Amino acid sequence: MTRVVGLPVCFLIIAVALLAAAASASAREYAAVFNFGDSLVDAGNLVVDGIPDHLATARLPYGMTYFGYPTGRCSDGRLVIDFIAQELGLPLLPPSKAKNATFHRGANFAITGATSLDTPFFVERGLGHTVWNSGSLHTQIKWFQEMKPKLCSSPQECRELFRRSLFVVGEFGGNDYNSPLFAFRPLSEAHDFIPHVVRSIGEGIEKLIAEGAAELVVPGVLPIGCFPVYLSIFRKQPEGYGPRSGCVKDLNTLSWAHNAALQREVARLRHNHPGVRIVYADYYTPAIQFVLHSEKYGELVLFVDTAPVVVHFPAGRGGRRLALRVGSVVGFVTATCVDDGRPLARRTRLSASRFFFFGFLQ
Repeated sequence: MTRVVGLPVCFLIIAVALLAAAASASAREYAAVFNFGDSLVDAGNLVVDGIPDHLATARLPYGMTYFGYPTGRCSDGRLVIDFIAQELGLPLLPPSKAKNATFHRGANFAITGATSLDTPFFVERGLGHTVWNSGSLHTQIKWFQEMKPKLCSSPQECRELFRRSLFVVGEFGGNDYNSPLFAFRPLSEAHDFIPHVVRSIGEGIEKLIAEGAAELVVPGVLPIGCFPVYLSIFRKQPEGYGPRSGCVKDLNTLSWAHNAALQREVARLRHNHPGVRIVYADYYTPAIQFVLHSEKYGELVLFVDTAPVVVHFPAGRGGRRLALRVGSVVGFVTATCVDDGRPLARRTRLSASRFFFFGFLQ
């Protein structure tokens, strides 16, 4: 089967700016970074014992730009969390399951397929077959707690280390909503999940604060109505698409509703923990701007059996037609992040990094 991978040039690099809620490097030096999440930030936990051939991430173009080989990242190179670690002067965070790794400067607990909610939630609703949960948020926090003896020698030393560290929690929620959506349940059922998903994220943050975390970044979800896979599966009448973006409007509303609820939860947590810095990171708005003004950021590169085909990616209906064509031809669409390799990407990475460090405090 022909595999087609869409590569929106500069998207990953732009995404670094989406975490601009973290502190300025000039104002804060972190002892370590601890990251939790799903495939957007999985640095290899899913494949720590080897990459099975049936995984798309086992072949090019995954890993081709920075590492030169597939690493288990859903990217052709680095991930958002990789850029963050490097800009903070830290080494790339090793996957928490990596053998013979050093974790004193941080660890990446994210794993592909992760959900906010634990698996029994989905099984109880007859959705166990549509969720691939290799490590929920709360499972990842257990991994973090089990790692503590490798990080510090006493509870007080651990709390001091975590107080001086940055915790990135998410994004979580995308895979939770995939479960009812890919089972073709009514969209209202996915909306009904929102309070459960957000409450679970809040409970996870509470656990980390109890461990000593004092600075946390909590990203929201991306506009899923703009994803090629959703555009391919959920065909709509013309009025169901955004007139400028070409994205599925009701799916983007789901993302917006999740993010609004998550921001309310973050505000509640801030009120309950005045000595802890908890910042919501907006993925949605800049991603929508990327879709609406894609001409500023490059073109779409399709890899057909590893051969690159460059296609200009205009906003609106043209982009939607492209996504539908890809989905209908191959039945298998993977969205991959892009690292660098083009002058525009390098310039954008520099700009995004500066925004990451200085934008929040200005």
